[in-house]
Amino acid sequence: MSELPVIIVGAGVVGLVLAQSLKKDGIPFIIFDRDEHIDVRAHGWGITIHWALEALQACLPPSLFHRLDTIQVDPEQGRKDNGQFLFLNLANAEAVFQIPPAPRRRINREKFRKLLVDGINVQWNKSIATFETTPSGVQVTFEDGIKTEGRLLVGADGSTSKVRRILCPETGSLYQLPIRFLGATVKLSPAEMAPLRALDPLLFQGCHPETSTYLWFATLDTPEVNGSRGDSEYYSAQLNISWPVNTPADEIPATNAEKLQKMKDLADVFEPRLKKAVQNMPQGTEIIEIKLADWPCLKWSSDGKVTLIGDAAHAMTMYRGEAANHGITDARLLHDQLVEVSVGSISQVNAIEKYETEMRDRTSWAVLMSRQACLDAHDFNNLNKESAILARRTRLN
Repeated sequence: MSELPVIIVGAGVVGLVLAQSLKKDGIPFIIFDRDEHIDVRAHGWGITIHWALEALQACLPPSLFHRLDTIQVDPEQGRKDNGQFLFLNLANAEAVFQIPPAPRRRINREKFRKLLVDGINVQWNKSIATFETTPSGVQVTFEDGIKTEGRLLVGADGSTSKVRRILCPETGSLYQLPIRFLGATVKLSPAEMAPLRALDPLLFQGCHPETSTYLWFATLDTPEVNGSRGDSEYYSAQLNISWPVNTPADEIPATNAEKLQKMKDLADVFEPRLKKAVQNMPQGTEIIEIKLADWPCLKWSSDGKVTLIGDAAHAMTMYRGEAANHGITDARLLHDQLVEVSVGSISQVNAIEKYETEMRDRTSWAVLMSRQACLDAHDFNNLNKESAILARRTRLN
């Protein structure tokens, strides 16, 4: 096996899981990220890891995996969680469906990423400009002019992946769905949080039958976790609203204040507890827009020298909560193939072909399932237990 390192572009969750797995087995790698440091941008909200828990355990050293329980959004609830996941009628807050339960960990994305970077020397402030394959592997050029050689380039640089766009210049663009999405992190007092946690202490979702507006609620931390226990206790929670685009008036407005008002206006028809949670968001609350787009893992050619992983390989909407699970599964599979290469059991070309075949078979379907789930989420009157948004979360090969 070549002594050149595996080059990982992207130090998000999936890139770091891959780095940890390669480190554990002594496979040389270098990992780069475009950001100046790990806290330069928002980390996102929470991640639910369910069917990929076993793959994650295989990728991480035991000392890191056992720390997962310490970064749960609500450790107390995590200890007794039954995997319940409700879908509500937002007009009356009644549960109309329950997604089949499964073992899961609901963890804080920021803390998860910081756990994964432990012991990994990320080369920060390195944005990829281009790459070219060489007889021995691949040469990557960064925007600062620095060049690095490796035996394999792994694009782990997210849904808008530069590696993917270079690798697939004609087919690498995302498909945008006809749904718009706004979200916010809010601080709630115990009294404000109580009626929401009475519906479900971790998370719930729902749709309004008349307006087709969708709501997602999730606990992000508790007084036990954020250190506020005492006289000034608070919870952090995630409130997301999305809706179909039918007219120009449905597009997202320009300013933060207008986006906040848009969320409040959409919530005006919600059941009183849900309406109050949204409409009580204070002025100045930062509103985040997420563009709902996907890419169903089309084919590319790289002679086993360049590949993609995670959102770079199969960007999908979040309405089935599976993107991280597929990305972690990718990391395990790619790691396993590179171990086989390292002991001489398979050539790198064949190993990458095997990885990409399994990954593509698994995720092309998942991307389209998540696309349908996004559409289902805004079509209350046609929902049934077979709908993509309600079907069991499970790995299909």
